[in-house]
Amino acid sequence: MPTAIIATPFGALALSATAHELVGIDFSLDAPAVEIPAHPVLALAASQFARYFDDPGFVFSLPLRLSGTDYRRRVWDALVAIPAGSAETYGRLAERLGSGPRAVAGACRANAFPIVIPCHRVVSAQGLGGYAGRRSGPLLDLKRWLLRHEGYAA
Repeated sequence: MPTAIIATPFGALALSATAHELVGIDFSLDAPAVEIPAHPVLALAASQFARYFDDPGFVFSLPLRLSGTDYRRRVWDALVAIPAGSAETYGRLAERLGSGPRAVAGACRANAFPIVIPCHRVVSAQGLGGYAGRRSGPLLDLKRWLLRHEGYAA
């Protein structure tokens, strides 16, 4: 499966794709970035990430291979609807979806496309909450960075 590691302002992202779809984005914060291969999906993703880092209001339009339950897909659709510079609490999002905050958090954790499907825009009623299954450390610092980059002021 073709992969690429791209440089970002906060470290590196590892992108994986099939011939026609992006299949995952992983944080590889300490990995050195490599040249993007001549692969159309990876090149498109790298280009769109560059646009996002230049303009936090940029809306991604990538071919994603989504794999998840109907509920997780509903959560991911709701995440995409949260505009840059805004945030939603786990509880409010759960209420809108007719579920619970932990179920929303579980769907966020299962998101294979962080930043593109902006789970960083979901926060706790008491503060930042977690990110990518972590409650502290570099990934929570990354969530803070992404929210600041988008103009969100808690």
